[in-house]
Amino acid sequence: MRSKSGSFALILRWEGRVSQDREGTVIDLFVIGGGINGCGIARDAAGRGLRVELAEMNDLAWATSSASTKLFHGGLRYLEYFEIRLVREALIERETLLRAMPHISWPMRFVLPYHRDMRFEGETPTSRILNLVMPWMKGRRPAWLIRLGLFLYDHLGGRKILPATATLDLRAGPEGAPLKDKFTRAYEYSDCWIEDSRLVVLNARDAEARGARIRTRTRVQSAERVGDLWQVTLKDQETGATEVVQARALVNAAGPWVKDVISGTLRLDSAEGVRLVRGSHIVTRRLFDHDKCYFFQGTDGRIIFAIPYEGEFTLIGTTDAEHGQADTRPECTPEEAEYLCRFASEYFKTPVTRADIVWTYSGVRPLYDDGAKSATAATRDYVLTLAEGSGAPLLNIFGGKITTYRKLAEAALAKLRPFFPDAGADWTAGVALPGGDFPVDGFDRLTESLHRAYPFLTEPWARRLVRAYGTEAVDILGEAREAADLGPDFGATLTGAEVRWQMDHEYARAAADVVWRRTRLGLKMTEAQIAALDDWMQQERGLDRAAPVAAKG
Repeated sequence: MRSKSGSFALILRWEGRVSQDREGTVIDLFVIGGGINGCGIARDAAGRGLRVELAEMNDLAWATSSASTKLFHGGLRYLEYFEIRLVREALIERETLLRAMPHISWPMRFVLPYHRDMRFEGETPTSRILNLVMPWMKGRRPAWLIRLGLFLYDHLGGRKILPATATLDLRAGPEGAPLKDKFTRAYEYSDCWIEDSRLVVLNARDAEARGARIRTRTRVQSAERVGDLWQVTLKDQETGATEVVQARALVNAAGPWVKDVISGTLRLDSAEGVRLVRGSHIVTRRLFDHDKCYFFQGTDGRIIFAIPYEGEFTLIGTTDAEHGQADTRPECTPEEAEYLCRFASEYFKTPVTRADIVWTYSGVRPLYDDGAKSATAATRDYVLTLAEGSGAPLLNIFGGKITTYRKLAEAALAKLRPFFPDAGADWTAGVALPGGDFPVDGFDRLTESLHRAYPFLTEPWARRLVRAYGTEAVDILGEAREAADLGPDFGATLTGAEVRWQMDHEYARAAADVVWRRTRLGLKMTEAQIAALDDWMQQERGLDRAAPVAAKG
């Protein structure tokens, strides 16, 4: 397990770098956007020896990267769109990423019940072909096609860790117990869970450890080419202070705001477009007792997942709906919530109703605008465009999915290599993120070790800490001999020691950063507890509490 001395050294390096940058040092790469693509690129570039800075106008993972379905997956349904390269790359990445972060990512089995009424989404290439050659199917997905898709899913990515697809008799196992009796057969396949917000934070931390500067709550007000450099004007969102940074290259990884940055912040013309697609999720009371997930196919051709969530809940999603403006905060509409309830109720014996919902969340996917007729059909692949201008390059990042963020970062650095010929080679494959330096099958052993070292921890508490922090959990607990040694108890096993760690090492500044992104403990805390946490954090920072804390997200 990692020592505390390394963390202290990090602080010293950080302070020295801030001083140097403020003296006017020209950096190599400036990254706009603190989502998974921006932080992944910053980490990759810093590890190649480039001098990197990143600015995020809010908290890390504030938008899309904290609102995913929390899966590393190949995209089984993308096979129907013939997105073979994207699926293959994502399938290979599942296991590469799993090895590097076994604390925040782990294998899960997905149960896909089959029934003859299941249908294609009408505009997929596969559905058009089958409607032509098998018109009597009337848009239904035949069982042989699903099995073929799962065969490809098993073999396209060179699977080594995850188990292969199996066939289930739903009449004989716990997987069929919560489902309607008409579902008697299912296919079971593998994908991986990922704690999406923590993935972003850990990439930012590793980038910082390798020399990058991470600026949160910092807006890029403007950027313009001056000679062979970018001159970037920054504004601290909390203090109002402004600063100018010079960089040899600029990366626009602003997610839903990528087009706004091009036309507004940079004042440039571009024919490239972004399609904003809202994906909404509902979190309900726990709907089934086992730890497997469900992959449900609808009569409208769409699919949703029903996933065990945070021990006490079930996560259901997602929708695909057009979203107007990036600055419009996405919310799960009553219609979307009702759609997800109705969809899930087609499978579960006990209908899912609005009364079962304890929380909802939505994110906006910034998809590359490929002219597809529907949001569902729009490509999930990423597109990188390089504009050299007068010599100071601009790299714009369109689209992408969380599973391929590391490959996207490698592709971004490949685009920029001509401008940085001395940069190092690809290096991130297999390199552990902070806290992930233990074997893929070592989670239970690590949890048992933590519980022995700190016997006052309950078993669920110990598991939660290892899931969040891996080998660094012991650094948070330090010399504590009882729970009281960890400082204030904010509820749901959240203590002052853990919050202080997030403030000192993970860029957390407000209660929402802690309970809705770095953890999801807000689901188990009261509004009063969250407000008390925010008061404490602002006092620790030497600030007055500025505004009431939102109860949910």
